Amino acid sequence: MKSKKFLGFASSITLAGSLLLSGCGSEGEKATGSGSGGAEVEKKTIKVANYFAEDHPQNVALREKFKTIVEEESNGQLEVQIYANSTLGAEKEFYDGVRNGTIEMGVPGLIMQADIPKMGVPEWPFLFRDFDHVKKVLNGPIGEELTAELEPKHGVTPLAWSANGFRMFSSNRTIENMDDFDGLRLRMPNIPNYIKLGESLGANVSPLPISEVFTALEQKVVDAQDNPIATLRNSGYYEVQTDVLESKHMFSPNIYIINTKFWKSLTEEQQEIIAKASKEAAAYEFDLLEKSFEDDKKFLQENGIKFTTPSDKFMKEMEAASQPVYDDVYKENDWAKELVEKIKAE
Repeated sequence: MKSKKFLGFASSITLAGSLLLSGCGSEGEKATGSGSGGAEVEKKTIKVANYFAEDHPQNVALREKFKTIVEEESNGQLEVQIYANSTLGAEKEFYDGVRNGTIEMGVPGLIMQADIPKMGVPEWPFLFRDFDHVKKVLNGPIGEELTAELEPKHGVTPLAWSANGFRMFSSNRTIENMDDFDGLRLRMPNIPNYIKLGESLGANVSPLPISEVFTALEQKVVDAQDNPIATLRNSGYYEVQTDVLESKHMFSPNIYIINTKFWKSLTEEQQEIIAKASKEAAAYEFDLLEKSFEDDKKFLQENGIKFTTPSDKFMKEMEAASQPVYDDVYKENDWAKELVEKIKAE
């Protein structure tokens, strides 16, 4: 099955290299504009990079909503090319590509939180109650506050929040209580609050990019990983795991971003089209992901995955164990405690 997950990997490296050298948008091509007289305008290509599998709701929404809206409403002035499954590099690589303008758009997670601490807030443990709570917070003033530094610090313009989902632990053995974390070799993203959470639970944490997770699980380099179950299904991790703990210990959003220099090169009408398409695609993806949960769970169960619902006692123990994450962020950021209280009060 490994060849299935990495089909075309070698050729994609060559493709990614050539695309990264191409810069923002295609030059020299003309398309009929919507202005008077049908004047010709330069056609621009928008490469959109992400790390999700082709069938993940993120890419379904990009294809069915974002690409369709942008291309149709721009009358051929804008072409969208979607690069799924880390084709243009792992998260850090394609995020850096959007920052420096070799890639026009991306849908990363919150990798930028290393430089912009407020972008890490949504992934603090046991913070959100459900999808409605997430949407209310991220699509309101708090979401705007979290993204305020993206443009001045990183040169990327935020367009819309989308959903990766509530994270759960998948493993090669059943996790039923805190003792089962002891010695568990757990893959986590290389982000401090993730690592701190895993260690606080008692696991041995191995930070790895998402592009390496399947192989690490298959080769038993790690015993477990944490992701929403849509990722478990669409990335094939269920083929090399046996169990899921429905911990919902953290919510992971994604965010539509665009290179600011490229954004400012667009007409006001083009910006409006892209902004509209981003919001509609992100809302659609939220809906797809939320509705897919039961289907994903049924599929995984039919393919041999055992689901464990933690007891109330176990949930409280995990939440209590996560307190060192908050101790660290409160110590480092004088705004953090008040912001957490505002989020919980929404």
